[in-house]
Amino acid sequence: QVQFVESGGGLVQAGGSLRLSCAASGIAFSAHAMAWYRQAPGNERELVATISSTGNTNYADSVKGRFTISRDNAKNTVTLQMNSLKPDDTAVYYCKSRYSYTTYWGKGTLVTVSS
Repeated sequence: QVQFVESGGGLVQAGGSLRLSCAASGIAFSAHAMAWYRQAPGNERELVATISSTGNTNYADSVKGRFTISRDNAKNTVTLQMNSLKPDDTAVYYCKSRYSYTTYWGKGTLVTVSS
């Protein structure tokens, strides 16, 4: 059974930091590309950052220089380090895996940034 457990969300003041983690089970984690998405109230879900199975990363322009995605294949975990947070970063954050045409999603963790 595939399961993703996201953690690390919460309430933080603008300028602060949070570290999100997504622990995966039931998949060959090292073979999967991983990503973080977010969805703010009333908005569509948007891509935040990706990391390939070989460790290549990409970021949305809105988070470049502030967020860092990383993976630990030994622990089946993908992490999103978020610094210099802004109120616009407030959203539910989801991790996603992709291998070939198969994708899996976590249930999300809420990040709220107060001004």
